[in-house]
Amino acid sequence: MAKFHGVIGYAETVETSPGVWTEQITERTYSGDVTRNISKWDSGENLNDNLNINNAISVLADAYAYQYFSAIRYVEWMGTKWKVSSVEVNRPRLTLNIGGVYNGDET
Repeated sequence: MAKFHGVIGYAETVETSPGVWTEQITERTYSGDVTRNISKWDSGENLNDNLNINNAISVLADAYAYQYFSAIRYVEWMGTKWKVSSVEVNRPRLTLNIGGVYNGDET
């Protein structure tokens, strides 16, 4: 089992000006294990194939992670930000299932 040490991005919707709401990303660092490591190339309508992964990362969670697990948007792993498709709460850990590349706000 490979080890994980990296950043998890949490999104909070904030009002930046009257009537305008945007997602503000908060990054926190966690450690854990990569429990599943699968990648595949998807060919579609694009010129180049898309790389999708189906990995699971199990991290030791803190109180912040338990409170805001539904706000997790991405995991930075191997130099890339990956979308979190689902989160499973298994105290004292959170299991994050990740998929394609995260294309949201790069803050």
